[in-house]
Amino acid sequence: MSTTDTTKLTAKDFTSDQEVRWCPGCGDYSILKQVQTVMPELGIPRENIVFISGIGCSSRFPYYMETYGMHSIHGRATAVASGLKATRPELSVWIVTGDGDALSIGGNHLIHLLRRNFDVNVLLFNNQIYGLTKGQYSPTSPEGQVTKSTPAGSLDHPFNPLALVLGASGTFIARSMDRDPVHLREILKRADRHKGTSLVEIYQNCNVFNDGVFEVFTEKTSKKAETLFLEHGKPLVFGEKGEKGIRLDGFTPRVVELADTSLNDLWIHDERDLGKATLLVRFFDDPAKVDHLPRPFGIFYEEDRACYEDLMEAQITEAITQKGESDLDALLRGKNTWTIA
Repeated sequence: MSTTDTTKLTAKDFTSDQEVRWCPGCGDYSILKQVQTVMPELGIPRENIVFISGIGCSSRFPYYMETYGMHSIHGRATAVASGLKATRPELSVWIVTGDGDALSIGGNHLIHLLRRNFDVNVLLFNNQIYGLTKGQYSPTSPEGQVTKSTPAGSLDHPFNPLALVLGASGTFIARSMDRDPVHLREILKRADRHKGTSLVEIYQNCNVFNDGVFEVFTEKTSKKAETLFLEHGKPLVFGEKGEKGIRLDGFTPRVVELADTSLNDLWIHDERDLGKATLLVRFFDDPAKVDHLPRPFGIFYEEDRACYEDLMEAQITEAITQKGESDLDALLRGKNTWTIA
């Protein structure tokens, strides 16, 4: 990060002069506000920050940030960002995408970004619907959901985004929500500090085409009973009065009453434990089930792994050092050439 003095910057400095054109009440407004609030705290000059988006309601984001940015191609924001980071590794690159943009047409690009581990940040807005094109089902829409493109109910089994990210070797995996601004800001700051690809799934309400889909996790009457906020080194505790916890029975998570169980017997969250992260991303029960597990929010997993742009730079430097700069062109041309008589 740059050492340039940015202490005088405020959220207003990251607010562009463009009219924000989302539907009134859309969850995107809150996410935009939290991002603009966090940016001054990162200590990065605005000229070194870039927001890149694909296509969708969330993809209007770069217009509203007073930074560099690009509204790119459907599903290809990850590819554009990869190219930028490879050539300008000093930049802070943020990718804004939606569940349709990232997991449908952009799914192939997303998994390759994750395995390459470019040092970029992905904000995946998940509202379980296509909003910009007026209410078709998306890759995260639940089975049976009635939409304009599935009038008799969706037959597709939905993606579990964080399970997909973990399976693609993601090195920073987190979840937050539009209606918990304090939590979202903390997750954004942690994502920025991570060296590698950070992916934050953000539950975002589409109040026009899929209103209230995450209400059970956001409303005061149900939030404490239905959500599990992960904290590194602390036991998994939840409930209206913190009266419940999660205990591992072998490899099976069980909900227990703290009145009957010691805190020492509960699952202690470890952000570096891949095995437990694999279980946590599967806490995806239907809230209507009597014995269901709460939905986790926070940082599921973090891993240190080399970034693609650093490995590429080291490889180029080694080639120049060993063979001399004049031989680099020959190296790039390769040896498979033919002379035609």
